[in-house]
Amino acid sequence: MSEKTIAIIGAGAWGKNLVRNFSQLNALKTICDPSSSIRRQMAESYPEAVLTDDPTTVCNDPDIQGVVIAAPAVHHFALASQALNAGKHVFVEKPLALVYEDGAELVRLAAEKGKILFAGHILQYHPAVIRLKELIAKGTIGRIEYIFSHRLSLGKIRREENILWSFAPHDISIILSLAGEEPNYIDSVGNNFLHARIADVTMTNLKFPSGIGAHIFVSWLNPFKEQKLVIVGSEGMLVFDDTLPVEQKLAHYPHAINWQHGLPIPHKAEMIAIDLKDIWEEPLRAECRAFLNAIASGEKPLTPGEEGLMVLKILQLSQQSLEEKERAHPTPLALQPSPEMKTTSQSNGFVHPTAIVDEHVEIGDGTKIWHFSHVLGTTEVGTNCNIGQNCVIGPKVSIGKGCKIQNNVSVYQGVTLEEYVFCGPSMVFTNILNPRAAIRKMDQVRPTLVKRHATLGANCTIICGVTIGAYAMIGAGAVVTHDVPDHALMVGNPARQIGWVSRHGERLDLPVHGIGTAQCPVTGDRYELNGATLTAVEESNHAG
Repeated sequence: MSEKTIAIIGAGAWGKNLVRNFSQLNALKTICDPSSSIRRQMAESYPEAVLTDDPTTVCNDPDIQGVVIAAPAVHHFALASQALNAGKHVFVEKPLALVYEDGAELVRLAAEKGKILFAGHILQYHPAVIRLKELIAKGTIGRIEYIFSHRLSLGKIRREENILWSFAPHDISIILSLAGEEPNYIDSVGNNFLHARIADVTMTNLKFPSGIGAHIFVSWLNPFKEQKLVIVGSEGMLVFDDTLPVEQKLAHYPHAINWQHGLPIPHKAEMIAIDLKDIWEEPLRAECRAFLNAIASGEKPLTPGEEGLMVLKILQLSQQSLEEKERAHPTPLALQPSPEMKTTSQSNGFVHPTAIVDEHVEIGDGTKIWHFSHVLGTTEVGTNCNIGQNCVIGPKVSIGKGCKIQNNVSVYQGVTLEEYVFCGPSMVFTNILNPRAAIRKMDQVRPTLVKRHATLGANCTIICGVTIGAYAMIGAGAVVTHDVPDHALMVGNPARQIGWVSRHGERLDLPVHGIGTAQCPVTGDRYELNGATLTAVEESNHAG
């Protein structure tokens, strides 16, 4: 592909490497990142690239064929689904999503749209892995008996995910591809040192129906870096150490076990270094090239969405194993929640064991509150709501029924959500216009009202004191500084209205201001625009 048709969302610590490679492959058109400092750095290094902070701009660009997502994992599902719905091919860095259901939805959506969904499992494109698979296929080490991987370093320490989700996906991907089957046994154990509920070290054991065993040891609290994969076969062993020079990365140990008088006697042989120079290419370059080739050919890549989904399944089952052990062995007394807090689930709802719900909180039936979230006192949460991971709700907040609050959202005092409001990942509410750390200003809280069925996109910011109209849709990354009419479609910083949406969330063929009528393309509902006001004149049962 010689045309510049690739956009990259997220140009931080890892994303900048993707930017470099797609630029060198002459495919980079657009770089999208919410950080103004990162955009400035990118503009200096890649003056030919288009810079934006708005994913919607990327998705609306007809020249963009492929979108590469290297944003934090909490945003992967929202950004990938937005890009797929816009008709783009999508490359998602690991993990594909944070829950299996979201990953399955991405796979389904890619198939429905006829687009490539590419899982960013870079080790599958590493020359050492390619060569070791060739050696195994030739029978160099006989039948695979056991696999283990160590991925250890000091940092980068994250707070949006634990070490299992941060380090283990690559190793799970390789082990699954070597075993050629799903495990029938998964057990994980971990330790938390820096945060009461975020594992810093984990060990995961896998067993497969064929008899292959595997373990994965990951840590970001190790004094030195180690990235080692060992495959033990019936007739020898292969070792891939990615910290060594190219000529030493892959080694064959033709060790053997000989039986004498009924006893196993190990026979050690000289290590044989495997030459990779004939196939050497930077793994990330090879991975980026594979995405471009998949777009050009329409054929599934080595790491399609289905492969990413299988890795996600193993991650989720491993996480469940960790959490079951946490419940079986209570947190030490020093880390217990204070006595005035409660962490038990409601009678007809669900509160994850790592979440905290204060006293004097009302939670409606069917509501779910997920990992590491905190609902503060005198807060009301309606029925059938879903509050994601790492959210803070309250104090003195009212949330209507059926609301969906995605990961990393804080709904502060002064904010009211009516029924069926959607808050996208990491969107922001403010409650004081000009806060200062050293000056208490809670007496200056400005109320914010989000009316029924409104959608607030990922990473958008709602400045305090505004009202978001019913059924309005705020684009990802938008900054809303004034009241928003019912059904308005808002994008940009500061947010500006670019159109109207139906109750179903579909864009209507109407100007921002004027007179006219339009029909929802999904439900058939009719809408009438009179000046700057949109009203529904016919409503079907599909609109909700």
